[in-house]
Amino acid sequence: MQTRKLLFMLATAFFASPSVYAEKDVINTKLMSMELARDIAQRSVEACRADGYQVAVVVVDRGGAPQVVMRDIYAARFTIEIAEKKANAVVLSGVSSAEFRKNRNDISQEMNHVTGIMVLDGGLPIRTAGTLIGAVGVSGAPGGDKDEACAKKALDSVFERLEFAD
Repeated sequence: MQTRKLLFMLATAFFASPSVYAEKDVINTKLMSMELARDIAQRSVEACRADGYQVAVVVVDRGGAPQVVMRDIYAARFTIEIAEKKANAVVLSGVSSAEFRKNRNDISQEMNHVTGIMVLDGGLPIRTAGTLIGAVGVSGAPGGDKDEACAKKALDSVFERLEFAD
């Protein structure tokens, strides 16, 4: 009797396993469309232009891969790299690059040596329903606070698209 019970339990566990694993093997996730990334980048550039700044903007996906890169005509080519590294700092930390710098000032210099990361103000997270779907980095204004302000204006302009996304 005990042997039969043990065999039944083993068989049940064996045949039930695939469904248990199937739920964990495929993960549904939210991704940002190219159109949304483009609009955030464009509106960041426009916000900085309105303030008299020539900037580069990089919008990265949740993994830190560039999705859209824009550089205004007079922005130095180096601003592209800096904007991307600011956005990657956001992806790494999950908070704005300014907040990351402030919270982890003890390691900010070391983090600047990590390939693809720069801990400077000017990067903001892009979230929908509390989920990080990417980040925007801006570089070229005279100060990271001004870069961040341009990114914030852009994100505010697409707020409803992010807030009510499926």
